[in-house]
Amino acid sequence: MELGVYSFGDVQRDPSTGALGSTAQAMRNLLEAIQLADQVGLDYFGIGEHHTREMPASAGATVLGAAAATTKTIRLGTAVTVLSTDDPIRVYQQLATVDALSNGRAEITAGRGSSIESFPLFGYELADYDALYEEKLTLLMQINDLADGERITWQGKFRSPLTDAEVVPRAERGRLPVWRATGGSPASSARAGQQGLPVVYGIIGGQAARFRPLAELYRASAAQAGHSGADITVAVANPGFIGETSQGAKDLWWKQWSTMWSSLGPARGVTGPPRSAYDREADGGGSLFVGSPQEIADRIIALHGHLGHSRQVLQMDVGHLPQKDFLRSIELLGTQVKPLVDAALGAS
Repeated sequence: MELGVYSFGDVQRDPSTGALGSTAQAMRNLLEAIQLADQVGLDYFGIGEHHTREMPASAGATVLGAAAATTKTIRLGTAVTVLSTDDPIRVYQQLATVDALSNGRAEITAGRGSSIESFPLFGYELADYDALYEEKLTLLMQINDLADGERITWQGKFRSPLTDAEVVPRAERGRLPVWRATGGSPASSARAGQQGLPVVYGIIGGQAARFRPLAELYRASAAQAGHSGADITVAVANPGFIGETSQGAKDLWWKQWSTMWSSLGPARGVTGPPRSAYDREADGGGSLFVGSPQEIADRIIALHGHLGHSRQVLQMDVGHLPQKDFLRSIELLGTQVKPLVDAALGAS
C-alpha cells in the first residue's frame, strides 16, 4: 500500500491578526511539505489545481519541478490537473520535464475538476464540461503513447489540429503514469477500465466503503476490454488529519474543516456540516480520516478490505491549517501510520 498527501496550496492566516497570508508563502509552504513527506518515507505527494485566493495552487507542475530537484524517492503528481481547461500537449511537456528532473518520479492525474474557476479564466464553456475532458484525455493518452522520435497527427473539436507534430521532452521511462480521477460516477469508473487507466476515487463525503461497487465495475470493465497488469489499480484521495491523540486531532481539525466550509459553502450554494455530522464522518467509516496514528492505520486497512486499493492519499491542509500542524501530520503519517499499514498489507 502506498501512502501520501495531496494539497491545493492552502493559505494560512496570521495567528495574531487573523489576516489571510500571502499566496507566495503558501507555495513555499507546499514545497516544504513535499520535502518533509519525502524525508519521512511517504510514497506520493500530489498538487491539485485550484484558482482561488484560499487555494492558489494554479501551477502545480512548477512546484513539482522544484520538488523534483530537492527530493529523492517520493513520487510527484498532479491531483488533479483540470484537463478540460488545459492543453494536453503542455500538460504532458510540463510533467515530462518534472519526470526528467526527478529521474522518473512524475505522474499525471487527469480530472474534470470539482471547482469550475478555470472555465471562465481560460475561456471555456461549462456546457462542454464532459466533451472537453474526454477529447483532451484521449489526446493526452495518444501523446503519452508516442515512441521516442515518433510524431503525432490528430484532429478534434476543441483545439487546432496537429500535423506530424513532435512533442518533447519524452518521459524518462517511455510513458508517464496517467490516472483518471472521478468523484464516484459509474460511467467514469467504466470508462477508466475500458481505457486501461488506473483510477483515483475522490471521496469527500459519506461512507468510504460505498465505493466498492464502483471499484468492482472498474475492474470488470478493464477485464472486458482486455486490460490487466499494474495499470489496473485503484487509489483513494480523501480528507484526513493525524494527531498525537484521537480526540485532539478531531478537535483541532474541526476548526479547519468548519472554516473551509464557511468560505467554500456559500460559493457552491451549500451549507457546511455541523459538528455532529463531522464527528460521524471522522469517527466511523466516513470519508474523513481524522484521529491518532493507530486509528488512521486501522481505517486504511479496513478500507483496503472493501476496495483493494493500492494507494491512499490524504488532504490535510484545509481551512488555513497552521503549517506546523500540517507538517506534524505528515510526519505522523510517514513515521507511525505507514509502518502499521505496511505490517498489515505489505510495504510499497
